[in-house]
Amino acid sequence: MTRNLTLTLLGCLTLVACGTPQEQCISQNTREYRVVSNLLREVEANLARGYAWEEREVTRTEWRDCPVVVRDKDGNARWIDRPCLRDVSDTERYRVAIDPAAERRKADNLRQRRAALSAQADEAVRACRAAYPEERR
Repeated sequence: MTRNLTLTLLGCLTLVACGTPQEQCISQNTREYRVVSNLLREVEANLARGYAWEEREVTRTEWRDCPVVVRDKDGNARWIDRPCLRDVSDTERYRVAIDPAAERRKADNLRQRRAALSAQADEAVRACRAAYPEERR
């Protein structure tokens, strides 16, 4: 899953957790439409760029300060920091070649799917607004 899509989905989950009943209803009933729309946006961006972005976790070792307990000659313990090697993980983005014909087919299929889901999403929004009317300010 790409980083943008992950952030979008996390934002939607936050909306579901904190939104009004109407917002929660709309969010839950239009989830698939939003996912397909986000995938289509990503495929169209890949076509425009000519390549896709992928992500991978990269682990590297670096020096850090590590807390260590030391005792003095009387047996009293205290914490000190000593340098030590620790593994650190980063997310690295890299370019991936795409097959433009396959990406165009994917975009066409996603457009068809989004069009099919659009009527369902519109109906769900109307039903949620009717079931959970909100006051206008």
